[in-house]
Amino acid sequence: MLVDSHCHLDFPDLVGRLPEVLQRMRENQVALAVCIGVNLEDFPKVLALAEAQPNLYATVGVHPEYTDVEDPDLERLLALAEHPKVIAIGETGLDYYWQKDKPEWQRERFRTHIRAAKACGKPLVVHTRESAVDTLRLLKEEGADAVGGVMHCFTESWDIARQALDLGFHLSFSGIVTFKNALIVKEVAQKCPLDRMLVETDAPYLAPVPYRGKQNEPAYVRHVAEEIARLRCLSLEEVARATTTNFIRLFKIPAIDRSS
Repeated sequence: MLVDSHCHLDFPDLVGRLPEVLQRMRENQVALAVCIGVNLEDFPKVLALAEAQPNLYATVGVHPEYTDVEDPDLERLLALAEHPKVIAIGETGLDYYWQKDKPEWQRERFRTHIRAAKACGKPLVVHTRESAVDTLRLLKEEGADAVGGVMHCFTESWDIARQALDLGFHLSFSGIVTFKNALIVKEVAQKCPLDRMLVETDAPYLAPVPYRGKQNEPAYVRHVAEEIARLRCLSLEEVARATTTNFIRLFKIPAIDRSS
């Protein structure tokens, strides 16, 4: 059994063919998936998916790439996070690739999300791009180790990975780990403790080999797990069992049937 810890099923590319997407998840033993919130305006659609499907969960947050949207305050995030199907705060973090001109604005938004996670006791889903040093600094300054979370779609060096792990965070690997030239990601996937690792698709983006360049979907998380198994000389079953156990523990998911 596998879990896609990060996808965007509410995006038009996927929600329009949701029955097919869910069926392909079942066929590939992907038992659970998390629909990630990226802005508050679209959060109702994300939550509706999680409410309608017993094997889907949601998160609430505002992605650092989104500028002309409602900027969340602490009270708003806490109110939305009360729903039992909302298992984390995020996607949040820093992105200096797209938003080079507003770093302080980004940092304040990130701090708000961290404070919300601590206040509600739910973990963080963290995005970082060309901003790893500041991302780690803010996590430390705000005491994010109290709740932990996941560094999603991890592509940084082992040194950054080690610092995130020291803060109690998990590392999540996407289809990038299957790319031939992703040597740094492959190295981290080999070194990351197995009990601190998650797998994801970030669908509809970053489809793994052999679907690279095509539309991604949660069923393809199996290929991510297969590559990690190859890199670590483990079986697919061992990687699936470990990453699913990690997911359930981190996000406090109720007991589920693992026979599938």
